[in-house]
Amino acid sequence: MASVSKVSILDYFNIVFEGENGKIESNCKACGTRIQAKRSVTSNFVTHLKRKHQAMYDDFVKRKDMKREGYPSAPMHTLTANGGNARYTLPVAAGVGVGGGAGGMAALEGGGGVVSKFDKHDPRQVLISEAIAKMIVRDLQPVSMVENCGFRVLLQLLEPRYTPDPQYYIQNQLLPAYTYQAQMTIRQALASAHALSLSLDVWRAPSPATLGYLGVTCHFLSLEWQMRSALLACLPLTANRILSDFQEVCHSHGVSGRAFRVVCDPLLATATVKPCCLPGFCQEEDDEDDAERRNDAKGGVRNGHAGDEAWEDSWERDLGVSRLDCFSRSLSHCVREGLRSCTQLASALAKAGRFYSYITTVVPPEKLSQVFDGPGMVIGALGNASPAVQDWATQLKVLRRLLDSVEVLVEMSGPGEMVLGVPETALLREFTDTLEPFMEAWDMVCGEQQPDTQTDVQTDRHVSISLALPCVLGLRKHLSETSTPHCPSLIASLSQAAERCLAPILEDPLYITATTLDPQFKLTWSSDPEWHRQVVLEELSKCAAESNTERLPHSHASPAPAPSPVSSLARPCKLFSFIKQRPMTQAKSLEQELAIYLREEPTDEEALHYWRRKAIDFPLLAQVAKRALTVPACSTLVESIFSKAERCLRPKRGRFLPKNLETLIYLKANYRLLWT
Repeated sequence: MASVSKVSILDYFNIVFEGENGKIESNCKACGTRIQAKRSVTSNFVTHLKRKHQAMYDDFVKRKDMKREGYPSAPMHTLTANGGNARYTLPVAAGVGVGGGAGGMAALEGGGGVVSKFDKHDPRQVLISEAIAKMIVRDLQPVSMVENCGFRVLLQLLEPRYTPDPQYYIQNQLLPAYTYQAQMTIRQALASAHALSLSLDVWRAPSPATLGYLGVTCHFLSLEWQMRSALLACLPLTANRILSDFQEVCHSHGVSGRAFRVVCDPLLATATVKPCCLPGFCQEEDDEDDAERRNDAKGGVRNGHAGDEAWEDSWERDLGVSRLDCFSRSLSHCVREGLRSCTQLASALAKAGRFYSYITTVVPPEKLSQVFDGPGMVIGALGNASPAVQDWATQLKVLRRLLDSVEVLVEMSGPGEMVLGVPETALLREFTDTLEPFMEAWDMVCGEQQPDTQTDVQTDRHVSISLALPCVLGLRKHLSETSTPHCPSLIASLSQAAERCLAPILEDPLYITATTLDPQFKLTWSSDPEWHRQVVLEELSKCAAESNTERLPHSHASPAPAPSPVSSLARPCKLFSFIKQRPMTQAKSLEQELAIYLREEPTDEEALHYWRRKAIDFPLLAQVAKRALTVPACSTLVESIFSKAERCLRPKRGRFLPKNLETLIYLKANYRLLWT
C-alpha cells in the first residue's frame, strides 16, 4: 500500500513566528489574517477556514476523509486499458490494482470494503441528494432517471461514498416535502399581504393521456411594499372542472374574495395557438406537429371544451368584472393578426431566415458574436434555437441586426444565392421600422422576463398595467404617422388589429386609474384631463367602497400600527399659553387628495416606492394604488415553463411526460422560495 502523506490544517497557512511551548503565529494564505495558536491545538485555524473560506475548509475535510478511508490525496495514478489508452484517473489505494481498468472500477464501486459509505444523515449525503432533486426540478426530468445505470456510475465516479436515493424516496418523500415547504412559505406571505391579484394560465399537454395543466399565480404586495409572485398551484386539467379547481386553490391559500383582478386569456393561452413568430422567418423542424395543431384549431377542441365561445362564456360568467385580459398577450395577438394578412412579407422573411441559418452554419461563432451580441440572440440554426429566439420580438431584433450588418456577414460567409437582394432589404427595413415601437412596448413589459441562462431562475420583476395605456397611445400615434410604400397593407392590417385588440384599453376605467396613479404619467397623457379626472374619481370611489365592505378573515387582517409616541412638549401648560392652538387637521376626501396629487410634477420614481413614501400624505389614493398596481401587464413565469415543457417533452421526440409533472412545474416556478 502506498505511503500516506500527513494532512495538516497548517498547509493552508504561512507560519511567520514560532515561539516556546509550541506557540505559533501564521497568516492565512487566502486573506492574510494573522492567527495565534499552538501546534497541538489548531481549532483556531479550523474555525477560521470554516467561517471565512468554505471551499478551503471543504477541501481540508475531504483530504482528511480520504486519508482515513485509504485514499491519499497524492500520488495520483492513471488506470489504463485497451493497450494503454488513458480512461480513468484514480488515487492509488488498497485493492485498486494498476493492471486493469475493470478491477480498479470494481474497487472504486466499493468492492473489498475499501470505501465506507456516508450515513444517511451526513451533510454531504443530504447535499448531493438535494442537488439531484434541484436538477430534476430545473430540467423537468423524470424522477426515474436516478435509477438509470449510467447516472449511478457517474455518481459513483464523482463521489464513491454517496449512496444514491431510490426513485420512490425522491418522488414520494423529497419532492412532496419541498412542495409542503413552498406551500407553507406562500401561505404565510399571503396572510399578511396588502393586496393581491391572480393570473390563470392553461396549457394543453402534448400527451393524449392528459388534457393539460392549469397554473394559478398570485401577485401580492408585502408589508414592506415589495411586489412578489408565487405559483399557488399547478393542477391537471379536468373537463368542466377548471373553475371549481381554481376556487379550491383560492380557498386553500386563504385568498378567496381577496383578489383585486384575475388575469386570464383563454383564447391565447391554449396550446393550439402557436407563440407569435415572424411569418416564414423561423424555419421550424416540426411541421407535422404544426399541422396537427392547425387541425385541432379548426376542429375547435381545446382543453376539453367544445369551442372558444363556450370557454369565453365560462370565464365571463364565473369571474365577471374581476376578469382582465393580459396586456402582453393582447400585444402579441395584435402583431400576429396584423402580420397574417401581409402575404408579401412572407417570402422576404423566409429568405432572411434561410440566410440567417446559412451564416450561423458557415461563420465561426466568435465572429458572429460581434454582430449578434444582444441578450437572447442565441447563435445557431433557428430550428435548434433556444426559447428566446422563438418569439417575434427577439426574431425582429435578430432581423434588424442582420440587415444592419448584411455586408459584413456576406464578407464572412462568402457570396451565395441566399444573400438578400436590394428589394428584399428595402422591404424588410420598412418592416422592422414599422414594428420597432411594438418591440419597444414588448421590451418594456416582457423584455426581462426570461430566466437567466446560467441559473434558469427568474427574479421577481413586476410590471403593472399602468404601462399599457401609454403604450397603446404611442402605438396608435406611430401607426397614424407611418407610411409603407413597399408594403401598403402592413399599416392598414396593424391598425385594424390594434383597434380590435388594444383600443378597448383606452376606455377602461381601471387602466385609466392605474396609469393616473403611476407618478411618472399622472394625466400628462390625456387629451381631455377633466373627463379622465372624473373617470378616475368614479373608479376610486368604487374601489374605496369595495375596500370598506370587504370582510377578511381575522387571520388575514393586518395588525394595527402602533401609535406614534407623543412628545412631552406637546402637553398644554401655562408656560406655552402664548402659543396659538394648532387647528385640527381635517381628513381629506378622495377628490382633494387627487387634486393635490395631480398638482405635483410627475416623477421617474418607481410607482411602489412613491406610494410607500406618500401613503401618509394620500392614504385614500394609496389604498387604491396598491391594489391596482398588483395587476400584471405581462405573462407569468409558469407560462414560459409550460412552453419549455411542450418543446422538451413531446412524445414524438421519444419523450414522455414525467410522473407528477405538476409537482415539478410547481417547484420550478417557486425555485427562489426554496433554494435562493
